Amino acid sequence: MRAQAIESWHKVMASGDVSILPDLLHEDAIFHSPVVHTPQMGKAKVMMYLSAAATVFDDTQFTYTREIIGDDHAMLEFTSVVDGVEINGVDIVAWDENDQITDFKVMVRPVKAVNKLWEKMGEMLELQKSA
Repeated sequence: MRAQAIESWHKVMASGDVSILPDLLHEDAIFHSPVVHTPQMGKAKVMMYLSAAATVFDDTQFTYTREIIGDDHAMLEFTSVVDGVEINGVDIVAWDENDQITDFKVMVRPVKAVNKLWEKMGEMLELQKSA
């Protein structure tokens, strides 16, 4: 059985609806990006990155292909195609006793996919800053 935190995250990715992120993320959540070298700390920053990711992966054949789920953490393998570039990645997610995500790490391969995500995430984050 999936934890509520993972069920909620799946809903975000399936629908693109990021309106549940404020309730889903812990105040002290941390995001580890495959292209940013320092962890992004705090709910606002994590929400910004996860919202951008949900938009970047919208209409890209994004699919979770495998899940390994523990009591308070999960590893979710995914595939996608962005601008013709095949992406294979893993989301490593931890949550607390209130089913709020406390830590979200994304790992992506191959290098061409990392470069494409860096490009697309950069564009989306700039749009969010100017909005």
